[in-house]
Amino acid sequence: MLNRVVLIGRLTKDPELRYTQSGVAVASFRLAVERPFTNQQGEKEADFIDIVAWRQLGETVANYMKKGRLVAVEGRLQIRSYENQEGRRIRISEVVADNVRFLESRAQAAASDAGSYNQDYGNSGGNGGGNFGGGRSPSNDPFADDGKPIDISDDDLPF
Repeated sequence: MLNRVVLIGRLTKDPELRYTQSGVAVASFRLAVERPFTNQQGEKEADFIDIVAWRQLGETVANYMKKGRLVAVEGRLQIRSYENQEGRRIRISEVVADNVRFLESRAQAAASDAGSYNQDYGNSGGNGGGNFGGGRSPSNDPFADDGKPIDISDDDLPF
């Protein structure tokens, strides 16, 4: 069986960091992910997907990601339910993140919000392509911070 989700989108607001009663960090945020087609008016629509990141990944997400940032999220879909105060059963769908990666360099991020994002990404080598929660180190990435935007149309992307 397989439960794997890969998303690329922009944060709709700054992540919210909380701690469980036992002290485990959990960050929650929402991604706006564009649909690959347009509606009848020729406009692109987006889905708004809730993401949860636990422990160190959650703290890192909360510390370094801000509203509007383009990120990739890998994880699994989780459906949970609870009973609200009126006695109705509520179902929640969310992605539990295993890996979150910045998809913009620090220079691109600074340009997109007029320089209001000046935090250091820690040990990401200054390339802005922080890779959190697994995978290879950004210093091993031959394409990290090439400094040039990739010129590719949405029609050429395989997803």
